[in-house]
Amino acid sequence: MDFLSGIMTTFMDYCYAFTQSIGYPSYGLAIIILTLVIKLALSPLTAKQIRSMEGMQTLQPKIKELQQKYKGNQKKLQEEMAKLYKQTGVNPLSGCLPILIQMPFLIAIFYALRSYPYDPAYESFLWLPSLGAADPTYIMPILSAASTYVIQKQMSGTQVAASEAQEKQQKIMRVIMPLFIGWISLSFPSGLVIYWFLSNVFQWAQQVIMFRNKGKGAKA
Repeated sequence: MDFLSGIMTTFMDYCYAFTQSIGYPSYGLAIIILTLVIKLALSPLTAKQIRSMEGMQTLQPKIKELQQKYKGNQKKLQEEMAKLYKQTGVNPLSGCLPILIQMPFLIAIFYALRSYPYDPAYESFLWLPSLGAADPTYIMPILSAASTYVIQKQMSGTQVAASEAQEKQQKIMRVIMPLFIGWISLSFPSGLVIYWFLSNVFQWAQQVIMFRNKGKGAKA
């Protein structure tokens, strides 16, 4: 992890050097560039994750039928759901692999930005007095919480609960997770929160494009 974090720190140095080369030295702009490059590099994995969840969504009506039919018989329900996955070729766990692959990169950028040695002369950005310190106006924590909520809301249609209890848990998490992200963002460096917010915006745009293209394909 230290190795990956070091790579991300070096990458941040290059991004900042680029802003200097265009005559506008800015760590904030460097973080924006860094975020876009990383999200573009990982976009195939994100797309695979989204397609996997879409596959699960198409099975949702049949899964609901099985849940009603075998209510109270979890063993039989799991057997029938396994048959359904095999017949349709949908793997309910395939959406987890892209997330697992991306996690080391997410953790590495977290550590890289949290301890990045900003030059005091250029560490301010927009209304933020320092990218290395928490946002005193609370705007970034609010944006991070709101963007997390939007992403979860957008993906809620592709999430299939195995039971009513799990469905309730998913609804609770859609509220708790954004609040948790907003809360920890209160103490996180602004630069790191900017990265999280922009990552959510990028993923939201990617999902909108994929869902829209899927809709056009279905109409055709």
